[in-house]
Amino acid sequence: MNQEQLITLLHEPCVSEKSTMVADKYNQFVFKVSSHANKLQIKKAVEKMFEVEVSSVQISNVKGKNKMFKNEPGRRSGWKKAYVKLKPGHDIDFMGAK
Repeated sequence: MNQEQLITLLHEPCVSEKSTMVADKYNQFVFKVSSHANKLQIKKAVEKMFEVEVSSVQISNVKGKNKMFKNEPGRRSGWKKAYVKLKPGHDIDFMGAK
């Protein structure tokens, strides 16, 4: 895969209470990723984008929820989540603060 394809695999970081606890405790970061991405592609994309070394990647598929919209049943689409663990001494700073 070329650089442009790798970068499009990562959609956005997941910022939640759970992902913040995981980042502090296990040095892992959580990303929404493309539904067809695999672990090796995600590892390469994170290393290239943030210039860090990745130690492991765990993937989970999040199922969409059934919801009601104006008394009509509907379904949200599912998505893929990746937990990226960094090697010791590496960190990702999303805010850019120094």
